[in-house]
Amino acid sequence: MDNKTKRDNFQKELEFIKSPTIKFFAEGAIEMLPDYFFEIPASSTGKYHPAYSLGNGGLLRHTRAAIRIAVELSRLDWWHFTDDEMDLMITALLVHDGWKSGENHEKFTITEHPLVARKMLESNANLMEMLPQDQLDIVLNGITHHMGQWVFDYKTKEKVLDRPETKFEKFIHLADYLASRKCLEMNFDVELSKS
Repeated sequence: MDNKTKRDNFQKELEFIKSPTIKFFAEGAIEMLPDYFFEIPASSTGKYHPAYSLGNGGLLRHTRAAIRIAVELSRLDWWHFTDDEMDLMITALLVHDGWKSGENHEKFTITEHPLVARKMLESNANLMEMLPQDQLDIVLNGITHHMGQWVFDYKTKEKVLDRPETKFEKFIHLADYLASRKCLEMNFDVELSKS
């Protein structure tokens, strides 16, 4: 990485978080991300994500796209999310794939990467003290369940994850899912409004 801090890569996305406390938490979580997160493609094989999320920095672009999609979806009047709930879901999306290649930067995506991400965040006691438990639950459970129906290990076919259950978990999965569809491209040059 160059001279940027890790959170500089998410400057636009962090602007969508309204609560200063949640934003501070999100910035701390971003700073924990492994360096490889900012360099690898979203799909280690190239099969499962659109062109914009492949190549160097692809996972970063995928993450930014998922957040943009979440912001756009949240504007539909049937969701009824509070500002804090939306802030927490954006925070979950910021780091949902943070350890996609595991702690040791494996060659391919590891199926249990949502569990690794949760474990890494929970290992930071200072970070875990920044938010009340009900808010931490939205972030951590959103990360843990972001894979939706894809809960089985690719090789062993064993179930290693759980499906999303809450409205927050389902919303996070939906944004991530749409950001991974090959038929949907993202125009990063278009600025999203804050309202």
